[in-house]
Formats: sequence, C-alpha cells, structure tokens
Amino acid sequence: MQGFTVIDLIILIVYLAAVLFAGLHFAKREMKGKEYFKSDGTVPWWVTSVSIFATLLSPISFLSLAGNSYAGSWLLWFAQLGMLLAIPVTIKFFLPVYSKLDIDTAYHYLELRFHSKGLRVLGAIMFIIYQIGRMSIIMYLPCMVLSSLMNINVNILIIIMGIIAIIYSYTGGLKSVLWTDFIQGSVLLIGVTFGLIFLISQIDGGLGAIFHEFTAGEKFLSSNEPLFDANILKNSVFLLIVGAGFNTMGSYVSSQDIVQRFTTTTDTKKLNKMMLANGGLSIFIATVFYLIGTGLYVFYQVQGNQLPPAAQQDQIFASWIAFELPVGVTGLLLAAIYAAAQSTLSTGLNSVASSWTLDIQERLSKKQLSFEQQTKIGQYVSLIVGIFSIVVAMVLANGGVKSAYEWFNGFMGLVLGILIGTFILGAFTKVANTFGATIAFIAASCVMIYIKYFIPADAVSIWSYSIISIAVSLVVGIPASLIYRKVKGDKSVPAPHTTIYKN
Repeated sequence: MQGFTVIDLIILIVYLAAVLFAGLHFAKREMKGKEYFKSDGTVPWWVTSVSIFATLLSPISFLSLAGNSYAGSWLLWFAQLGMLLAIPVTIKFFLPVYSKLDIDTAYHYLELRFHSKGLRVLGAIMFIIYQIGRMSIIMYLPCMVLSSLMNINVNILIIIMGIIAIIYSYTGGLKSVLWTDFIQGSVLLIGVTFGLIFLISQIDGGLGAIFHEFTAGEKFLSSNEPLFDANILKNSVFLLIVGAGFNTMGSYVSSQDIVQRFTTTTDTKKLNKMMLANGGLSIFIATVFYLIGTGLYVFYQVQGNQLPPAAQQDQIFASWIAFELPVGVTGLLLAAIYAAAQSTLSTGLNSVASSWTLDIQERLSKKQLSFEQQTKIGQYVSLIVGIFSIVVAMVLANGGVKSAYEWFNGFMGLVLGILIGTFILGAFTKVANTFGATIAFIAASCVMIYIKYFIPADAVSIWSYSIISIAVSLVVGIPASLIYRKVKGDKSVPAPHTTIYKN
C-alpha cells in the first residue's frame, strides 16, 4: 500500500493548472451581458450535453454511489432510471416551451406565464439558497476525502478548489464554464471507466465474481427491499424510480444551472440531443460506479484483501484509488474526483450570478441595466457567492453526513420539488393565475418544511418529496385560481407559448 505519493501530487497540481489554463483560454474574448450568461452560440451541443452530465454528476455521486453499493445493495441505482421518466417529459413538454419563449433564465418563464415579477424573484431566491448549499457540500465532500489521503489540511484543499472555480467563472462566463465542464466530464468518464477495468483485473474471477455476488450475497436487491409498497411514501424500487424521476425533472425544468444550458440555443433538435446524450452518459456512469462498489465489496470483504485506512462508506472508492492503483494513475483518478467537484462548482457560481443579475437585480432596478453593468454584477456575485460557499464548506467539514448522496437528494427534493410544482402548475393548466400560483407556492413550502423537519425520517421517504410538493401545488393552486377568477371576474388567458397547449 503506497498511498498518495509525491508523483500523484504533481500530477494533481498539473491537472488543476491545466484546467485553470483552459478556462482562461476560453475566456479570451470579452463577453458582456447576456452573452456572459448564455454564451455566444458557438458552443457545440455535444459540449453542452457533457457539461450537463458533469454538472449533475457531482462528487456526491462520484463517492457516494460506489459507497452505497459497497455498504449495501443496488437499491439506489434504480434512482438513475428516473431519467427514463424525466427526459421524455422534459423533451415533450418543457423544451418546446422554453425554445419558443427564448427565456433568459428558468424563472423568466414564471414571469412570462404568471405576469409576476414577484414569482420570478421568489423562484430565483429559492434556487440561490439551494445552489449555495449544494456548492458547499460539493466542496466539502471530496476535500474531506482527499485530506485524509494526502495528509493536507481540509481547509487548504477547499480554498484551492474554490479559488480555481471562481477565477474562470469570474473571467469567462458561461462559455468558459461549458468548455471546462466538457474537459472535466471527459476526464471523469475515462478515469472512472479505467478504474472499473483495473478493479476487475484485481479480483479473482473478475466480472463473474461481481455478478455472483448479485445473487449469492443479495447485492443487487436484498429480500427486505420491496419492489412496490402500497404506502407510496415508503421506500421501494417503484418510489425510487418515480421520485428520482421528478427530482431529476426538477433539475431539468426549474434549476437554473441546467436550464441555463438550454438557453444557449433555440434549436429543439439540438436540445433533444443534449438531453438524450446526457441521459445515456448518466445511466452508464452510474452503472459503472455501482459495479465498482460491488467490486470493492468482493475485493475487500469476500476475498479478504487488507482494507485501506480511512475506508468509511463514502471514502472507500477514493481509498482504493490511493492504495491499490499504480503510482501516477492514483493522481489521475483523484484528479477525476476534483474534476467532478470543480465542474459542478463553476456551473453553480455562473448560474447563481445569472439568476441574481437577470431575475433579481434587473427586476428590482428602476433603470434598465446596460450589458456592462449586468456583466460586472454577475462577476461580483460569482466572487461573493464563491467566497461564502468556501466558508460554509469549511463549517460542514467539521460535521458529518453518513451518506451525502441521500442527504443531498432530500435537500434537492425539498427545494426543487417546491419549484417544479409551480412550473407544472403553469405549463399544464390554463386556469392557473398569479394568485393561485403564489398560494400554491406558499402551501407547498409549508407542507415540505413540516415534513422535512417535524415528521420522523422513516415515515416519509426523501424520494417522495417532489411527488408530494407537485400534488400540493396542483391541489391548492387550481382551486385557488378558480376561486380568484370567480370572485374577481378574471377571464385572462396565459400568454402565447407559456403552456403545453396551443393558444
């Protein structure tokens, strides 16, 4: 067991420098205003698709998916199949609407649909809170793992990661972020696939030993994990697929970091290609991670190889990388973990900057902001939010979360679930109006906060959060809109192209 060596450290530093250089290279041409937030239209669809993949696949997934498979079964793998629900619905109903409206941000849609600046600002605030929390977790998790492997203070690693992401997000806008995401996503795909191949070569019996564990060791699904539970609020394979599907759809439809990619083009064919390619990559890499987790279980628990130091659930994959891979390759694979973090972090910074500037600052400003002012505000927001996220990540590093993947999906379901309910209310009903949408938003928020913080965790699965929120939004929003229309004599109709129906 050689652990993390000086050579690995050099490779990791070279990689980080290369990413920073690439980000600055794509930032050469100064872009202002909406070009800074929406790119200049020259980025190919396949680059944007890998960028979406890299954004969604954070180190939370990189470390936790393998950890969950190692410590338990493949139950959570079924959450990836939620994309089979999320992608067709998004392609069929939401992308045509966004394309026709040529929206600036996800929450621009809320203003166009409900004629409400307030809802647009409210949606943006929810997203910014969610994204700051997400970025902090994304910095904290890999840096905690790398800190224990490299014997470097975790705070130093968090600061380095944050600073690099801030630099190229600040200077280059979305175009720089998209290209660096593409590079980091490619490194991640190649590195993780190589890791699986190398692990299989280390296991006596290879891939056959892993598949044997599926049945003999109940690694695929254990006997106490139901396919379906009549109480749809309890964990089951069915709930995982449907609940994760709505969670993912919440990201595609109402999360600015993903919707921002859709604003780079109004070509629906390119948008559909982005979605399908992203779905294929995501299911593929999740399967690779779960194979790695089961492979690590076979390698350590079944075949009795010595466990590396710091081999907790979310650290088992990184520990194997550090102590079992050849010198140099370890540096490349740990760079892939950093790649997963930085791509998500840089995207988060740029999306928060765009949402604050275009959704909040522009709505609240008495004067029309010039392109130069928009860009400058966006850069300052990137800087401030980046520093704040670094501080929060340092605070988190002193706490502990057993499985960051499950914790994060609960957080995502809480925030994005509330948002997606409002988007579905607007897109799928003609009757919904500003009053109904606002009441629905408040009701969904109250219900979800109550469930999250006052109901026992084993009573309501985190995977049902989005489903509950959408149901509350529709059950409250539609009657509230009808009552308001009746009382006020309101006969207004939605603006053209803001619903799935032909106006």
